[in-house]
Amino acid sequence: MAMDHVIGYLCRLCGAAHTLEAVDYICPCHGIEGILDVQYDYDLLRTRLTPALLAESREMSMWRYKALLPVHPEAPVPPLRVGWTPLYAAPRLAALVGLPQVWVKDDGLNPTASFKDRASALAVVKAQECGSKVVTTASTGNAAAALAGLAASVGLTAVIFVPKSAPAAKIAQHLIYGAHVILVDGTYDAAFELTVEVARTFGWYNRNTAYNPFMSEGKKTAAYEIWEQLDGRVPDCVVVPVGDGCILGGIHKGFKDLLALGWIERLPRLIGVQAEGSSALVQAYTCGGPLGQIERVDAVTVADSICAGLPRDHIKALAGVRETGGAFLAVSDAEILSAIPVVARNTGVFCEPAAAASYAGLVGAVERGLIDREERVVLLLTGSGLKDITSAMRTVSAPPVIMPHARLADTVAAVRATLADLF
Repeated sequence: MAMDHVIGYLCRLCGAAHTLEAVDYICPCHGIEGILDVQYDYDLLRTRLTPALLAESREMSMWRYKALLPVHPEAPVPPLRVGWTPLYAAPRLAALVGLPQVWVKDDGLNPTASFKDRASALAVVKAQECGSKVVTTASTGNAAAALAGLAASVGLTAVIFVPKSAPAAKIAQHLIYGAHVILVDGTYDAAFELTVEVARTFGWYNRNTAYNPFMSEGKKTAAYEIWEQLDGRVPDCVVVPVGDGCILGGIHKGFKDLLALGWIERLPRLIGVQAEGSSALVQAYTCGGPLGQIERVDAVTVADSICAGLPRDHIKALAGVRETGGAFLAVSDAEILSAIPVVARNTGVFCEPAAAASYAGLVGAVERGLIDREERVVLLLTGSGLKDITSAMRTVSAPPVIMPHARLADTVAAVRATLADLF
């Protein structure tokens, strides 16, 4: 069976349609800014897949939605289980912010411990489809780790460009997976532009977010999962931490697919959360200009995974917020760090700063009236806290040290004194 369910591409800037064969990554009318959107034949898809058939599927990964993805039906997929991450009810978080229901989607349980595995899994499949032996990407850390791990699982070579300021745990992942790592003495934006040119020059497959249109398609699978895990319902809001904007754009695409298929009756509102030090999309949203209008900022934040001076997928991200009646807001680094233990202690999920930004954003959105007190909300937790232990340790006090006494009873007494608040 051919990939006949994919019609082609649509340019988000000028509306030009392109066939799959006509372009590799971007609309030729706009250069690097010409981000494309994959278009589907939903009438055909409805004849091939139904909610009932999905419910019977025993495939517990993102590939349960293979029929809704831009891949050949017979294409081999990586062996690592990506997707179908848990959606946990979080009643204590809900109580803290005064909402009736909050859920957390824990994508830190993906193979390389971040949401970015979804896009990288699709990138590896597409690279194999076109016969590429080398895949490359620019990243602040997680996308590169995801690509390195997924490439290793199928024997592809990965070349990674990452700012030298990336957390050591993430760089360790790149190296352990055997990727060729080049640290860029500069920003993510500099790494992004270098990767585009390197991939073009050497003929490597480019996984760059907001350049390769298939990356949004991998990320949209989280929206399908939220819908299925809520028994065919959609929440009122989904709160998404935002750097480049590709995750938010992907979530929007996933829910739009479900609406086009007739499986849902409305879209959830999307709330995008940025760090104050990396808030170009917040500024663009506030100004209310055209989708393509955005100003670069000098991005600095503790949440490295959402640090982007010029969000590359700003068009899809802004469209996702505007078309759903959502909003963008910014939170401080202090609020982000404070959110890490709050989420952990009220859900059992340990997440990195970028992921914790979603809870900090939830608090801010409720306080500002951007989320109604009666709404049901999903928080997207995009990465494990083990990605950045240094930041996590800034949020807690050093544990006390107990010196053993000659008599064990005296040591127990010392423990009691240390933990006096428990008695």
